[in-house]
Amino acid sequence: MTEQFKERVAWPIWLWLFLLFLSGSLSLAFWAALGNSWAILSALIQFLGLLILSQSTPLLIKDDGLTLHVGAATISHQFITRTTPLDAKAMGQARGPRANPAAYLAIRFWISTGVKIEINDPEDPTPYWLVSSKKAHQLADALSS
Repeated sequence: MTEQFKERVAWPIWLWLFLLFLSGSLSLAFWAALGNSWAILSALIQFLGLLILSQSTPLLIKDDGLTLHVGAATISHQFITRTTPLDAKAMGQARGPRANPAAYLAIRFWISTGVKIEINDPEDPTPYWLVSSKKAHQLADALSS
C-alpha cells in the first residue's frame, strides 16, 4: 500500500543551537576547572549525546490509507471517528488545561500545531490521540479520506 501521508518531526535549528550553547557552557566550566583535555573530552561526549538524542527522538507519522502509525503506536482507520486540525491556541488548550489523562499524546514542545484524532475502539479506553504536526491540515485530510 502506498503512503498517503508521511512526516518526520525532528529537532529545529533553534533547539540545536540552544543545546549546543548549554553544552559549550558546560565545556567552558570543565576548561576553567580542569584544563583543555577535559574540556575537549566533555565537548565531544556532549555532542555525541546530542547527536544520539536527536536521532532517537523524532516523531514519525505515517498513514498508508488503512493504518496510522505515530511513533510506536498504530491504529486502524476503522477506529478513527473524527480528526480535527488544531491551531496553536487550540493545541495549547488540548495539551494543557483540557488534556484527558487517558489520551495518547505524541507531542513535541517545539511544534505549536497538531491534530486531535478521536478514537472509538471497544477494546481500548483511549478517547483520542493528540499528535504534533507541522502539516496538521494535510494529516487530518489524509485520515478523513
